[in-house]
Amino acid sequence: MKHELLFFERDIFYEYKILKQTEGYEIVSISKYLFDVNNTDLFSNFDGASQIIDLTALAVGYNEMQMIGEQILLKFPDDAIFIADKKHEEVLRYNLRYCFENFNNVEVEPHLLKQGNGNTSSGKPITSKYRRIIDLTDDELETFLQKFREALYGHEKFKDDFAEQVKNFRVFNKLGEHKILSFFLMGESGVGKTEVARTLHRCFDGKKKLAKVNFGNYSSEFSLSSLIGSARGYIGSEDGEIFIRVRDTDVGVILIDEFEKSNATLFNYFLDVLESGKIISSLAEEIDLNGFIIIFTSNISKENFTNKISPELRSRFDYKGLFTLLYNQDKKKFVEFRVKSIIKKYNAEFENKLNDSLFEYFVSQINVAKYSNMRDLNKKIKRAFVDYISIQTPEVLTDSGSLRKFAKKIFGGN
Repeated sequence: MKHELLFFERDIFYEYKILKQTEGYEIVSISKYLFDVNNTDLFSNFDGASQIIDLTALAVGYNEMQMIGEQILLKFPDDAIFIADKKHEEVLRYNLRYCFENFNNVEVEPHLLKQGNGNTSSGKPITSKYRRIIDLTDDELETFLQKFREALYGHEKFKDDFAEQVKNFRVFNKLGEHKILSFFLMGESGVGKTEVARTLHRCFDGKKKLAKVNFGNYSSEFSLSSLIGSARGYIGSEDGEIFIRVRDTDVGVILIDEFEKSNATLFNYFLDVLESGKIISSLAEEIDLNGFIIIFTSNISKENFTNKISPELRSRFDYKGLFTLLYNQDKKKFVEFRVKSIIKKYNAEFENKLNDSLFEYFVSQINVAKYSNMRDLNKKIKRAFVDYISIQTPEVLTDSGSLRKFAKKIFGGN
């Protein structure tokens, strides 16, 4: 008989998991062993000093839990640590009453828990503190919109439309009629669609990463499981990517990139998301997206938009717009912004400081008319900066340690 089974509350599981990882533990689902019960090597390689077994899968889909549990658990060493979701405490206590001496709760010191983690027990909304457009005062909103207008290059009509959409959204959100503000942005690659979401994230002063999911990775028939997680009990059962991304951000903005590359199953899922105002996992866990902005981007043409996206889903998008190539004047503003950003990073890392006015040199040296794609223009800016540094401060590029530092700090981000 094993010593004890510990039950965890879903809303502290992720902090508990991170805490145990810092202590050198890995949490492994019992499903890994259920599907290969006769593999003696699998059990002999179990390390009680570095692994914790989650028994929750036993409570899902196993009619002969008592017999299976007794057979499996006997194969583990006596010092093994076992945990399970408290939601299934009653059924696990009963069926495993001959397997464990004690049943207790996971205890984590309050000061070790991160507040607002975004997780919850099954069926209960996850509450987390995000920076949302609906939480701004009227004065703060005007400042925010002005900041957004100045930070996003070109697309003047869109910026006007965005401000109008936001103001309308805030009114009807208060009335309980509109939970998510959604934008579907079409256009060629590199014209600034994803930059909208990144700019919003910066304007909210986000300290954590933007919640971004690239749907170019979700074209297979099993893509929904990757997005929202597999049902507990399957090997590799984990939270889906969208739950991880949203849970780990502090801003109420989600970027869904290359949306058109997905399939009908995910389109239907987002039909429900935009209607209900929440994302729901395969385990019925929820994250409330009330007040969120979701930016959907696509390289699809306006003609193919109606063929690829169903009328029901099209009608759920609050705004549908086509992004075109930037004017040269806007490209020059982008060069100025990027160079100033790079100089700021450079001066924070290296002793040889660069003058902020250096951007004028790069604006004059780069022929922006040659670049229709902003990503290509950004690459040119980086090359030009490296060329400049190689002449002005060559020691940065000749010393291997400084070179690695330069590459990581200066060009590691956008």
